Amino acid sequence: MSEVIFAEGSVPVAVAAKVYGKDANWVRTGIVCGWLPIGRATRNGAMVTKLEEMDSRYGRINFYISPKKLWEDTGYVWKGERKI
Repeated sequence: MSEVIFAEGSVPVAVAAKVYGKDANWVRTGIVCGWLPIGRATRNGAMVTKLEEMDSRYGRINFYISPKKLWEDTGYVWKGERKI
């Protein structure tokens, strides 16, 4: 069986949304609320884990989406593209 090679870095939210056939906000909400276990959301180094914390008045949220976790959940291998 061949080994899967993943690109380095975070899968863009827009790419993950296309893979799931959903809106980017669906992906962001799923990561924050924990029902989409493909990455994490942070603001100023602290995890964001509640929907109420997604308010933009608190500052920007950074999303990290793991290429391996996305592959495990969907079978999609991300090769570093910004759009699909």
